[in-house]
Amino acid sequence: MSIIICFALKEEAAPFHKIAAKHPGVVPVIVGIGRANAESSIRRALTIPTNSSNHPASPDLVITCGFAGGLNPKYQLGDVLFELFPTELATSPISSPILPADLTAKLMTAGAQAATFFCADRIATTVAEKQALRAATGADAVEMESAAIHAVCRERSIPCVTVRVISDTAGENLPLDFNVLAKPDRSLDFQKLFWAIAKAPWKISALLALQKKTTSAAQQLATVLEKVISP
Repeated sequence: MSIIICFALKEEAAPFHKIAAKHPGVVPVIVGIGRANAESSIRRALTIPTNSSNHPASPDLVITCGFAGGLNPKYQLGDVLFELFPTELATSPISSPILPADLTAKLMTAGAQAATFFCADRIATTVAEKQALRAATGADAVEMESAAIHAVCRERSIPCVTVRVISDTAGENLPLDFNVLAKPDRSLDFQKLFWAIAKAPWKISALLALQKKTTSAAQQLATVLEKVISP
């Protein structure tokens, strides 16, 4: 099988790169933060000539991965959640080896839990914001790229599934508002980050704790993905 696995950030993908290297046909793609970046990146990945063995232009499956903020209080740090849409898989080419029941079983066997996601336009940084999103959408977790990737895959009849790991729970605030620390392309502006820390140095410990949590979450996601892509 040929599989494209999308991550918004290189930090999300880091533990998975060594795993992917052992699986011919599995291609990690860093798509950037937000819907616009994700859409342009996946369209670019899907237009690479099919004679490129490392970048299949018509993969059997696309997986959109990375971190997610918890909205449902029952999910904890490191929980891996997934959502697939059987109607999307049903419209894939008859020759596709992907079946909804098979993929669901494999994901659950790998340790992922079925859930629902909301694709937002900004990072949910506070408990209050997460509670409001939960009330408005009923979703279990929030992220920022998958809806765009699913839409492109639906256009091309390519099966697509969201697989995300909880990196911050419904009951915790992020130490900084990363939305205001972003560049126009949504990447982190390190100069703004530096000044934010300079004005609130007491938040350094919370930022280090967040880094430790996200590193652990990325490793847990990689562990689950390895089981999903293995024969």
